[in-house]
Amino acid sequence: MEDPIQITEKAKAEIISTLLANKIPGTYGLRVGLKGGACSGTFLLGFDTQTDFDQLYLIEGIRVYIDRRHLMYVVGLSVDYEEGLNGSGYTVSTLAGK
Repeated sequence: MEDPIQITEKAKAEIISTLLANKIPGTYGLRVGLKGGACSGTFLLGFDTQTDFDQLYLIEGIRVYIDRRHLMYVVGLSVDYEEGLNGSGYTVSTLAGK
């Protein structure tokens, strides 16, 4: 099965660096989901442990947890990491052509 989301090389490096630098336990992974309603919600990214509602994916060597109820809304997303004048952080966008 194709991965539901993509993680860029920059984001992958930053996620691994963050996990190691903060000594985050191996049971934690990247949570990708929605905050708020499906139509007016915003995307949610964070480090978390798996719950009973989650589907686990191993993407680019990173544990990714997606709540099964959010899966249809996050399929096709790309997680990136950008550094700019206003600071740095993760960005979530839809893949072109999806």
